[in-house]
Amino acid sequence: MTGISKLLMTVGAIIFVVGFLMQFINIGKLPGDIVIKKGSTTFYFPIVTSILLSIILSAVFYFLGRFR
Repeated sequence: MTGISKLLMTVGAIIFVVGFLMQFINIGKLPGDIVIKKGSTTFYFPIVTSILLSIILSAVFYFLGRFR
């Protein structure tokens, strides 16, 4: 059971740090993100931001698993 608790604490800490850093780093408006504005409605789909975050998180979890 200690393995699961350590994993949950690590994931929680990573989510906390990423959320904290996203307040200071403007990562949500990258070229390639889709923004559609019609009237008073705005649709925003951050495709490039999602791909970038996926690559970063994959690298972080790869290194966490490698040095475990």
